[in-house]
Amino acid sequence: MIFAVDPPPSVGPHARLDPRRRAGLGFIAVTICLDVVSHSIVYPVLPKLVEELLGGDLPAAARWVGLLVAAWSVAQFFAAPVIGMLSDRFGRRPVILISVFGLSIDLVIMALAPNLAWLLIGRLLCGLTAGSYAAAMAYVADITPPEDRAKSYGWLNAAAWTGVILGPALGGVLGSLDPRAPFWAAAAVALANGIYGFFVLPESLPADRRTPMVWRNANPWGSLSLLASRQGLMLFAIVLTLLWLAIHALHSVFVLYTDHRYAWSTMQLGVFFSVLAAVNIVVQTQLAGRAAKRLGERRTVLAGLAAQVLGFTAVGLAPGAGLFWIANLPIALGNVAGPSLQSMMTARVEETEQGRLQGAMGGISSLTGLFGPILFTQAFAWAIAPGMPAGLSGAPILLGAGLSAAAWLLIAIYGRDVPARDDTA
Repeated sequence: MIFAVDPPPSVGPHARLDPRRRAGLGFIAVTICLDVVSHSIVYPVLPKLVEELLGGDLPAAARWVGLLVAAWSVAQFFAAPVIGMLSDRFGRRPVILISVFGLSIDLVIMALAPNLAWLLIGRLLCGLTAGSYAAAMAYVADITPPEDRAKSYGWLNAAAWTGVILGPALGGVLGSLDPRAPFWAAAAVALANGIYGFFVLPESLPADRRTPMVWRNANPWGSLSLLASRQGLMLFAIVLTLLWLAIHALHSVFVLYTDHRYAWSTMQLGVFFSVLAAVNIVVQTQLAGRAAKRLGERRTVLAGLAAQVLGFTAVGLAPGAGLFWIANLPIALGNVAGPSLQSMMTARVEETEQGRLQGAMGGISSLTGLFGPILFTQAFAWAIAPGMPAGLSGAPILLGAGLSAAAWLLIAIYGRDVPARDDTA
């Protein structure tokens, strides 16, 4: 199923690429899907496994689950810039393959973990190897013409959404047999994917375009120097941060919000998540690239952010479940903004710096993934506390609308269509 995210050669965004490059892009899509699966597969089974290791101590298990989830994001935050720069120095292929094989080992460690210390080590290593996302996205920038990158990134974002579907589903089904079974299954898939990539993944970065490793920049803060060194790049990075934070405004409280406001059952949640993921895959694969071609990347970002503002506002105010369903449609359509924004950022750096840029973007993603859930769940707890006005439970989602509006204003006022790379050096 996860291989289906790569478009057919005759109709997909990479029809002009030779067969080996198309096969490589299929591998990249699967790798990104696996990165998401490695993180999300634990959601249905991690609390049970932790509780089992603690001998049934539920309060202690709750504290440990939060720590283990955060450990993944923290590890990826520090790993992404290093992996991105390593790919600029040694090429994308070895870095990606080592990360994929490393992911399979990490999952085995978690499957065998005899105690919480080993489980924590496995989660940290899993976050480190999931930093291959930076090298994978740089690979796409290497082999895709600038005018096609929004479409390419749309397909890869669809691969991530496939991981969103597969991870919890795989964890839930296999976890009903054994809390450790999902880790074994994901490890087997990662190993198979690594073997497949070993034979089909060509190198995308020629030796003459590789850059020396500057270790003082191989950290999240060193990545900021690249963002600050190119005209407009820091602006786009701020917009990307606001965009991803806004997404967490809904995702972080979704289950709590729908239970509190609409009394949704687990079945209703599952149906909604499946439909939403399917819609997002269609938007990313069929609409994102077409919108960028027709409107231009900057206008596509503006249109997507405007749709997101509308959707978040409607979701935060929706009095009933029917309107809640409808209100999520503009949020899904707003996802056309991400691929175009990513493409605009890649056009601002040299070909030899794509790995470093993707590492910086990976650091932003990890930070929003770490602090976003904390921020919005606390806002939700405040909104539903005793004595607060009724109907205020949508406050964190309305905060997401505000963040999206701020991003829209930054692009509208300060953003410009990206000139050719030669003009930005």
